[in-house]
Amino acid sequence: MVFTVAGKHWLAAMRNNSSLPDKLVLREFKFPSDYSQVIELWKNAGPGIHLRRSDERDEIFKKLQRDPDLFIVAEFNGLLIGSVLGGFDGRRGMVYHLAVDDSYRKKGIGTMLMNEIEKRMKQKGCIRSYLLVTHDNVDAIRFYETKGWEQMDLLIYGKDLD
Repeated sequence: MVFTVAGKHWLAAMRNNSSLPDKLVLREFKFPSDYSQVIELWKNAGPGIHLRRSDERDEIFKKLQRDPDLFIVAEFNGLLIGSVLGGFDGRRGMVYHLAVDDSYRKKGIGTMLMNEIEKRMKQKGCIRSYLLVTHDNVDAIRFYETKGWEQMDLLIYGKDLD
């Protein structure tokens, strides 16, 4: 699959940004072959990603039955260096687990992943999306705010259902 950015060939647009690796590819997550690399990426992503039961292999498989096109990875020379997981329930979108390997951060990869997930959500008819950020994840807060995301004054509740 070829990705486009603002009507231009994605790879050509990417190569114009010299800070990005030449052989970077955005593609859909492949289950189960990508699972181990993505889990390692998430585990090493820093303070912002908290792995839960919903990140276990069987739960990711269930998630992929709904909208596999909303799980995107950034691959460089066979290594997964970034990922974003999204969801759309028919009314609202949700972004989960945006992560870029520390050695590849600040090169535009997170921006590319977010642009792609937002584009795909819009194509599904999504008009509003949400994401959660922990209070102590200052880098993520800054990143999302520069991308137009706004903090909401809400309380978040959770409950395990089994």
